[in-house]
Amino acid sequence: MVNARTNNLAGVSVRVPKHQITAFTGVSGSGKSSLAFGTIAAEAGRLVAESYPLFVRNRLPSTGRADVDGIDGLTFTTVVDQRPFTGNARSTVGTASDIAPLLRMVFSRIGSPSAGYSPAYSFNDPSGMCLRCEGLGAVDDINLDCLIDMSMSLNQGAIRFPTFAPGSYRWSRMVHSGLVDPATPLSDLPESALNTLLYGEDVVLAKPDPEYPKTSKFDGVIPRLRNSYLRKSPSHLTKDEKEALLRVVTHKTCSCCRGSRLSEAARSSLIDGLSIADWSALPISELRSVVEMTHEHRVSPLLAAISDRLEAMDGAGLGYLSLDRHSTTLSGGEAQRVKIVRHLGSALSDVCYIFDEPSVGLHPHDVHRLLRLLVGLRDAHNTVLVVEHHPAVIAAADHVIDLGPGAGTNGGSVQFEGTPAQLAATNTATGLMLRERVHINSNPRAHSQSVTIEHATAHNLRDITIDIPLRALSVVSGVAGSGKSTLAAHELPAQHPQFTVIGQEPLHGGSRSTSTTVLGISDHIRRAFARANHMSPSWFSANAKGACPVCKGKGVIVTDLAFLDDVNTPCEACKGTRFNPTALAAQYRGRSIADVLAMNASQACDVFGRIRDITASLEWLQDVGLGYLSIGQATDTLSGGERQRLLLAKCLTVTPSPSTLHIVMDEPTAGLHGSDTDKLLELFDRLVNLGATIVVIEHNQRVIGHADHVIDIGPGAGHEGGTIVYQGPPSGLLTAPGSMTGRYLQQTRSVAYPDGASWGVSTERVTPR
Repeated sequence: MVNARTNNLAGVSVRVPKHQITAFTGVSGSGKSSLAFGTIAAEAGRLVAESYPLFVRNRLPSTGRADVDGIDGLTFTTVVDQRPFTGNARSTVGTASDIAPLLRMVFSRIGSPSAGYSPAYSFNDPSGMCLRCEGLGAVDDINLDCLIDMSMSLNQGAIRFPTFAPGSYRWSRMVHSGLVDPATPLSDLPESALNTLLYGEDVVLAKPDPEYPKTSKFDGVIPRLRNSYLRKSPSHLTKDEKEALLRVVTHKTCSCCRGSRLSEAARSSLIDGLSIADWSALPISELRSVVEMTHEHRVSPLLAAISDRLEAMDGAGLGYLSLDRHSTTLSGGEAQRVKIVRHLGSALSDVCYIFDEPSVGLHPHDVHRLLRLLVGLRDAHNTVLVVEHHPAVIAAADHVIDLGPGAGTNGGSVQFEGTPAQLAATNTATGLMLRERVHINSNPRAHSQSVTIEHATAHNLRDITIDIPLRALSVVSGVAGSGKSTLAAHELPAQHPQFTVIGQEPLHGGSRSTSTTVLGISDHIRRAFARANHMSPSWFSANAKGACPVCKGKGVIVTDLAFLDDVNTPCEACKGTRFNPTALAAQYRGRSIADVLAMNASQACDVFGRIRDITASLEWLQDVGLGYLSIGQATDTLSGGERQRLLLAKCLTVTPSPSTLHIVMDEPTAGLHGSDTDKLLELFDRLVNLGATIVVIEHNQRVIGHADHVIDIGPGAGHEGGTIVYQGPPSGLLTAPGSMTGRYLQQTRSVAYPDGASWGVSTERVTPR
């Protein structure tokens, strides 16, 4: 690769060895993703697309040209990222992993009694789905108690829904139907009339009022709501209608198929007493045993293929999942590992696989399993590139490229190339991290108050009752699938609504969304410019009057070259600033709106020092470690770690006082370098010292060792977890019986690279090539 300039890369030139595992390391924002995804993957995709005929290329998604002088030796490249599966209600772990079709074929061949060919066992096919829920496993139903006030009449508003309010069109249809007296309470109506009013469909009215349309038939309240709202896209509903639906509609398991999604025939077809729904509901680790105990020569190849795929998923640390689990409920790390398994059975070789932090969401107990998957891909004559911060994954690499030295404009340069052992001997930020031992907090904060989670039984939790200390840093740990997120991110805020969950969900908004819009300070900046220049605030918005008329506020001109890739060139009219001349001519303290949005948080604070509505948010932006970002940087260019810290800054901005702050963070170190993790812990300490209560769901040994209070869930995943293995200070976790977290914490406390086996990974190390 010669002279790569993507995003913050400063003319990077490197050699990436083929058929080896190469780890891209560096602090958050140093340019790792820009090199691996924005340059290598983008250019490989473009070159592959160019090999197709022009007619086909015009129908392929355009990846654009990477900002690099040249890359030699590229092969077919597959990106396996952390983006969750799309919000398809019909997608499950079984369909996403391609195991479900194999199960359907097995049952169609040897299931008794047979339901038919394999589509008859699919909840996505009319012949196999439950007709009541249409293969979704759940139905939306109307809660009459919330919708109807039986003590009131129609004239008094007995139907508590906006479009049925007195005086509305729907209300007038009911009043003029002639079915009931609108002044009579519903509880006093004849049963037949009330049933027609509520449930009637296509009813021919006997004596409607003259105002009622003569050719129209009558639909009751429930059918009308279902047809007009439940079967309507939410995007077409008004805010009031959405709020009303949330109040009167319940989402519950289908009573016909009991959530299996399948028809009666499919549910009745059995193999050794179990249906395909039973197989799909088993944890993958248990389903492996069931498949291996099924002996039928007619489907032996199918069973072998299923067993291999299940073994790979179990090896990737996903043994606690079941095939019927909705894919939309998977975390980014879980989704990525499901994608990895799909590639393991491929007969292709000489493929370049690029992974985005595959260790995210994995307990140290499971990391060595993941490494075996990566080594398996490498040993099949493929090239494996990983963007990583986890020391164990870095140690397993054959080659390391470390970027830095800092983040943003202070990064983008190659600091080191070589083996992991050589990197550990350097004084780069990553080298220092590899040599550092985990510190165990020997003086945790004393706490006298707490909140109690009582009788938590959701998912795999086994009737847990536990105290969460207030004004302390608590960490909920445990292997993947043990019940950590269920306890801390679901049960805790459900029982104590003062807790706010900051998860890993992607930020909403396209290329026009920026850090300032997320923090809510865009309007304040516009008003400051407006007051100083006696203009309307809309002049300082690239989405309104201030937009450049040529590029429409985008900053670039997109040229459609038909059969070739689109070319994005900076707008010559606004020079990429997105604003028109009138907006750019106005200044605040000698700076234009474009100048201000190009500043980092520290520089912008100097400009707006007198406006606390702006500087308070920017100070939090610096405190969460994002001071290097341009405040006008588009959020779709941020990494996962940057997005979560931006959400934390937003939460801190809107909180009146740290003493009122109660937050739950789901793996806040995902995407963070060790040095960035230390900065985040410093912020946590500062907030807790001011009275905040912070609960963190984590695998990171640094965070666990730093906590005031640790709650370890386990001992295993799925039905083998869901119990409290340990609770107390982190020092006690080191010797807690049955705690996998404690065992690996002890290793990281006493072993540093390169003297010992690895950080929190079984001593059965994966040997680099």
